[in-house]
Amino acid sequence: MLPKTNIIHLPVYQPGKPVEDVKRELGLSEVIKLASNENPYGFSNNAKSAMIEEMSNCNIYPDGASVELTAAIADKLNVSTDALIFGTGSSDIILMTARAFLVPGDETIMADETFSQYKHNAEIENATIVEVPLKDGKHDLPAMLSKVSDKTKIVWICNPNNPTGTIVTHHELSSFMKSVPAHVLVVLDEAYGEFVYDADYSDGVSMLKDYTNLLVLRTFSKIYGLAALRIGYGIGHPDVVRFINQVREPFNTTRLAQTAAKASLADDAFITYCREKNVEGIRYLSEQFDRLGLTYFPANGNFVMVDVKRPSPEIFQALLHRGIIIRSRWTHYPNHIRVSIGTLEQNKQFIVALEQVLQEVTV
Repeated sequence: MLPKTNIIHLPVYQPGKPVEDVKRELGLSEVIKLASNENPYGFSNNAKSAMIEEMSNCNIYPDGASVELTAAIADKLNVSTDALIFGTGSSDIILMTARAFLVPGDETIMADETFSQYKHNAEIENATIVEVPLKDGKHDLPAMLSKVSDKTKIVWICNPNNPTGTIVTHHELSSFMKSVPAHVLVVLDEAYGEFVYDADYSDGVSMLKDYTNLLVLRTFSKIYGLAALRIGYGIGHPDVVRFINQVREPFNTTRLAQTAAKASLADDAFITYCREKNVEGIRYLSEQFDRLGLTYFPANGNFVMVDVKRPSPEIFQALLHRGIIIRSRWTHYPNHIRVSIGTLEQNKQFIVALEQVLQEVTV
């Protein structure tokens, strides 16, 4: 049996290494995972209580249309209910969007170092990938605009960008959207948007009223701490959402995920707490990187990408043996690692280990 020829050599997505695997493989009793941009403070107690109550209904299929969650988010964001679509994480929305719009021969534009699932799903659909180099770790929107052609179907913008953590401003995005042809769908991935404090940051949802070719992605995996439940959503023009809905699998989000997400929306205090702790973590790591003479990109999500001045796989392995899991192996940033913001104690342990490793690992 032969698969589609264009997927034979596709790499399989590699998530952050699981804690239990590292403990077992290296014989460690304590391991800190700072690899997958998870929320170290867990999730809302509101969500926990709601899930416990909902567990008695697990023998019944979930609401395929996520009606209650849709109404809650529509009210919170002041959008219409038909402007929303849900998936098993925002990565599922990416998959469905590529499936709904891309055919062989279409072109799709993205940064050359960004969330890998844009490229992965475009390759599955046999579209032509147009990668535009980041500029100082940031999306170069004018350069991306210059690559738009009659064949362009989708432009992907990760804001803040994963892995660099940089943002494009509201002014930059507005200027870009004004110039993008109406036949091109712009997917604005705001998975880490709730962490951003920068006043110049763009709120994609506020732009939807002006641009029917804009789709905004958000998730409950990051600041809401519901990564294991896999639930995210897209907001766009009802026509765009309807097309994506036509390729959505039935019951693609679970009862527990919908229930936890809805309950989490009502806990603003938890989100505020996580934002403040994240800022403290960024400040601490930035100060330590400055002390160590390491350069890093401005952090706007819940992670920092730092230049360790040595091949990142070596630093990854050395940290792993000290019980610290981070991310490495970036094509265009071979000497950079990405570290998630942990608790203060986790951040301190990471810095102690990193300083030891930098003293031992030679170029």
